[in-house]
Amino acid sequence: MYDGGDHMARLVEVTDVILRDAHQSLMATRMAMEDMVPACEVLDAAGYWSLECWGGATFDSCIRFLNEDPWERLRTFKKLLPNTRTQMLLRGQNLLGYRHYEDSVVSRFVEKAALNGMDVFRVFDALNDPRNLETAIKAVKKTGKHAQGTICYTTSPVHTIGKFVEMAKKLVEMGVDSICIKDMAALLKPQPAYDLVKGIKDACGQDVLIHVHVHSTTGVTLVSLMKAIEAGADIVDTSVSSIALGPGHNPTESLIEMLEGTGFETRVDLDKVYEAKKHFAKIRPRYAEFLTDFTGVETEIFKSQIPGGMLSNMESQLKQQGQGDRMQEVLEEVPRVRADAGFPPLVTPSSQIVGTQAVFNVMMGKYKTMTGEFQDLMLGYYGKTDADKNPEVVDKAKEFAKKEEITCRPADLLNPEWEVLQADAAKLGGFNGSDEDVLTFAMFPQVAPKFFSEREKGPLNLGKDPSAFKGPVDPSHPGFLASPIDYDITVDGKTTKVTVSPA
Repeated sequence: MYDGGDHMARLVEVTDVILRDAHQSLMATRMAMEDMVPACEVLDAAGYWSLECWGGATFDSCIRFLNEDPWERLRTFKKLLPNTRTQMLLRGQNLLGYRHYEDSVVSRFVEKAALNGMDVFRVFDALNDPRNLETAIKAVKKTGKHAQGTICYTTSPVHTIGKFVEMAKKLVEMGVDSICIKDMAALLKPQPAYDLVKGIKDACGQDVLIHVHVHSTTGVTLVSLMKAIEAGADIVDTSVSSIALGPGHNPTESLIEMLEGTGFETRVDLDKVYEAKKHFAKIRPRYAEFLTDFTGVETEIFKSQIPGGMLSNMESQLKQQGQGDRMQEVLEEVPRVRADAGFPPLVTPSSQIVGTQAVFNVMMGKYKTMTGEFQDLMLGYYGKTDADKNPEVVDKAKEFAKKEEITCRPADLLNPEWEVLQADAAKLGGFNGSDEDVLTFAMFPQVAPKFFSEREKGPLNLGKDPSAFKGPVDPSHPGFLASPIDYDITVDGKTTKVTVSPA
């Protein structure tokens, strides 16, 4: 492998996210399995290090909208991708849900995911609290699969290269097989990308595998990938170009062309990628009603740090309340709420929690009401933040929640729950008796009963003939709903349940 000069070219591996994060970011995870299957043969032959195909919102979308068993999806991908690692995104102690699960449930999920065909587990925590990663990483190691520890990249007065390098050291101590720098909001600028990768390599050893994941929302991150590669990054995430850019990812083809003559090369076969591109270019128009409006460049995110999908969600919330003209106020409020909460990275579920609280602050007055989730974030029930929280807001959260702040690992407060979950799942019509079904119920107890009862009808395809699409749909259309979350809203001592859609 020569670079055209006198030196050997260094191999840079590529993970393509076309089968999960690409369509999650651009079309709310609505792509039907039958629209992905025809591309699997060519993707498998393209020479990727891995193909991300599961995790994130996949589970939720499968059972909520597509009437599809997510475990069957995983098994299918494993059969269709015999030459390529399968990869998933796992929310640490939250698994694929929105709450912390007791350790045995976390271990059971990892075990079952591995048995059903998962090879690489990218494990992250929304607060970068290592305590919320330990159980899942140990479980992955026990299965013999690839455990990737994750740093959620963000910027704030307390988030420095040094702090992220310290977290990388902790991940190495946990025994991870690689480290992912996860930039979900496209905040990773070129020079910090170089400094962070170099810092981790210098501190943890040159043989530590570093995997860089960026979105394209701000328009700068293809350059960031180049700088990360120059600093020693081993693997980078991209997406087939027909499902790329906007709040999605940088195109795979662009990365490969960019590396020509630089001393770096991939083993990805461009001709195979072009075949996949043509397939997904035909598929994309069928999902027009689910496509995000944010398809350009949003450099304002450097200030607000709001991921693209979260923007449309907040806009929808405001319009439903007849206050659509107050979006700018919300955008200005988000950084203030984030600072009060100890500068958490804005990624599921912290992005939804902070964003929704900002909406309520604008509509009802500053902290006049507080979601139950925001109360828990302020009181440590999601874990420890990198910065101290605003003590006045902490006191208000205590008043609303009528409970005290905690400093222990949140999962330490949970009682064993596997047998209870088993018993509750067994009562449901359509339950098949498997641990996989129990886990599906555990993560989505409100949605699973309906899915179990209707599963035998088979998967749905929500794609439509493009000619049938009449133009933009109202933001409140179900197509814009990704993974609804129930919030407990307390006003004047009275608690009401409200459901809002996360990014």
